Amino acid sequence: MSDAPLRLFIVAGEESGDKLGGSLIKALRERVKGDLEVMGVGGQAMAEEGLQSIFDMDEIAVMGVSAVIMRLPKILQRIHQTAKAVIAAKPDALIIIDSPDFTHRVARKARAALPDLPVIDYICPSVWAWRSSRAQKMSHYIDHVLAILPFEPKVLKRLNGPDATYIGHPLAASSVDKNPKRTLPKRKSLLVLPGSRSGEVKRLLPVFKVAIQKLQQLRDDFDVTIPVVPHMDASIREALKNWPMRVEITSNVDQKKQVFEKASAALAASGTVCLELALSNTPMIATYKLDPLMRMSRFMITSWSVNLPNLIVDYPAVPEYYDEFLNPDTLCRLLNRLLDNTPERKTQLDAFDTLRHVMACEEGGSASEKAADIVLQLASRTSEL
Repeated sequence: MSDAPLRLFIVAGEESGDKLGGSLIKALRERVKGDLEVMGVGGQAMAEEGLQSIFDMDEIAVMGVSAVIMRLPKILQRIHQTAKAVIAAKPDALIIIDSPDFTHRVARKARAALPDLPVIDYICPSVWAWRSSRAQKMSHYIDHVLAILPFEPKVLKRLNGPDATYIGHPLAASSVDKNPKRTLPKRKSLLVLPGSRSGEVKRLLPVFKVAIQKLQQLRDDFDVTIPVVPHMDASIREALKNWPMRVEITSNVDQKKQVFEKASAALAASGTVCLELALSNTPMIATYKLDPLMRMSRFMITSWSVNLPNLIVDYPAVPEYYDEFLNPDTLCRLLNRLLDNTPERKTQLDAFDTLRHVMACEEGGSASEKAADIVLQLASRTSEL
């Protein structure tokens, strides 16, 4: 391995990507002889590892078609600025982390100007769910994908996308070798997870309220807990003022794992949180309600499911309800079944056993350590992949 400083440009577009970037930089520092120079776009986690972001990452951390359209001029400006900075820096490699609507545009511009620049994509875009044609286009400007879902390398190969390596999922690191069986207590704990963004919370929380009210008419042996991300704490508390039942709200990130592990069942917005619930052995109902603009684009969704646990085990173990099928009466009746030892509950628990087995990454090391090794290989610091 060369003793010359390794120069990397890393671009993350939101908090989850920033955390991955911070862990990656830390793993790289443990491996590189000599200095490691990191440039790019990131947040607090990457800043703690020495990156000075060229602008505030929050400017581009937007989700949903409506939100992107409203901030489009600023986003386009930041894409141009970031690509220009990559080209000027001429790094040993460019690592883009998630947020494909932003990071992939940066990668395309940088690769056009620097044809020999190694480009690594940390987290595969959801080509398996919608707009599958993106996979083949990626092969023109992405050298390697660091996949965190076990089925993604095969999907990319089938779609003529770039090479990929499954490095393991960060969430599975502490759960994949465990089988957290637990008995149902007399007093059940129902988790309600309406999402981490204001739009999805506004669309889902009223439906959840009616479903839980109806569930209370069937049984009174459960408590309701809503874990919230800190930036949504105030708005969710305000929305809950007219709820007729007592709801415990926790925004303590350190208590999240404990809350999940003691939960009896969950009513959740579809997303990464469903994978967290599965890894903690919490049966759930997955829901989503698209904004009007996204609803018009539903024809672009090609996957048979958008729920990660279902996709990983490759069968519909977790029920999904969306848009016009999001019925409080249906949610109520299924939650009632999941709060007892029923076949519906057992189906999910069996699936979660399978999920942990499928997600196990045989080779040693964490996802960040595997990612760092591949970055070094592609930056010509070790032998080829």
